[in-house]
This record gives sequence, C-alpha cells and structure tokens, in this order.
Amino acid sequence: MRLPARTILILAAIAIAVVILVPLFRTQNAAAVGPSAMVGQTAPVLDLRDDHGNAVSLAQYRGKVVVMNLWASWCPPCRAELPDLQTVAQEYAKDGVVIVGVNQGESPQRAAAFAQSLDIHFPIWIDDAQRYGRVYAALGLPTTVVIDRLGVVARGFDGPLTIQQMRSAIAGVLRAT
Repeated sequence: MRLPARTILILAAIAIAVVILVPLFRTQNAAAVGPSAMVGQTAPVLDLRDDHGNAVSLAQYRGKVVVMNLWASWCPPCRAELPDLQTVAQEYAKDGVVIVGVNQGESPQRAAAFAQSLDIHFPIWIDDAQRYGRVYAALGLPTTVVIDRLGVVARGFDGPLTIQQMRSAIAGVLRAT
C-alpha cells in the first residue's frame, strides 16, 4: 500500500518539528534546576553573620571574584571538599578571588569548630535559616556558586567538586573579567 504524497509530506513535517522542538524543551527544563539556573543574574545579597558574630554580606566583596560554598559539618562530601577550597583560596588570593564558606543551619560554634578541625582559614558565614540554600535552589550540599567581579553569578554547581573543577571554574571567570 502506497501513501499519498500529501500524507508523506505531513508526516515528514511532523518528524522535522519533533526533531527541532524536543531538544529545545529539554534544554529549558534542565537549565531551570539548581544554582546553574542563576547564571547571568545578579547574585542575591543577604545579610548574615560570620562565625565570630560580625555582620557580613556579598556586597563587601564587589570587585572580587567570589566562590561561595554552601556546606554543613554533617555532610561527608563537604568535609572532603573544604580542604581543597582552602588550597584554592591560597592559590587565587593574589588574583582577587575570595572563598566564602556558608554554613547551612548549624550554630556558629559548631561551624567554627568544624572549620578549625580542617584548618580552614577563609571566611565562614552562618546561615542558620538556610536562606542562601533556598535562593540558589540548592539541591543538596555542598553547593558552590562562582560570582564575578560585577556581582553576577557566573557558575553554579550542585554536589562536590574536585580541585581541578574548582580551578577551571575560577580560571574561566578570571579570563572573562
């Protein structure tokens, strides 16, 4: 049985439309999840306290590249990642890069003791209400957000990063600014 030419054209048009449109919808849905959905937007600035009780904010780092890492002491991948962040903080300090650890939901004393046990010297902020986790749509911990010198989210990651991934993300932002 042979199909009429008109039916073949209609089926071909449907097939082409599906091939073109399906990837567009997949990309939109995938990009709308987690901290990577914030890329290109101005980083929200929330007023917090550090582990010493001092007022802190992302606004104080305008003009610097900020790597903001959301973590908690009960999170094994966070424990593994924090020493690499400390290494990266030392490596890139001369380039105007600041690492900020934002503890999610724990007391200042717990966060400070944990950071000290790992020999962490970059700033530790306390987000006891986990506001940054909600604002950046963190799907879990750790979550890392790289903010450029203008205060715009350049990269967003859910889950632990290797030290090479950290270096690559920072290098890319430094090249772009």
